[in-house]
Amino acid sequence: MAEPRGEIDPRLLEILVCPMTKGPLRYDADAQELISERARLAYPIRDGIPIMLVDEARQIDEPAERPVAGPQ
Repeated sequence: MAEPRGEIDPRLLEILVCPMTKGPLRYDADAQELISERARLAYPIRDGIPIMLVDEARQIDEPAERPVAGPQ
């Protein structure tokens, strides 16, 4: 049975990895993207199909979320 438009099969998410780093991906349902934190890339999902091509991915510019520590 086909998934509704915009939904990704959770079983597919378990086996997909970033083609560049071979690392895990995070699903962003609002942006319809699969995010590779390591590669700083967002792979688009079009009509429910992940486009796992580095050339099609969007570069993520914002820094990773981590606490800022330093001398005061």
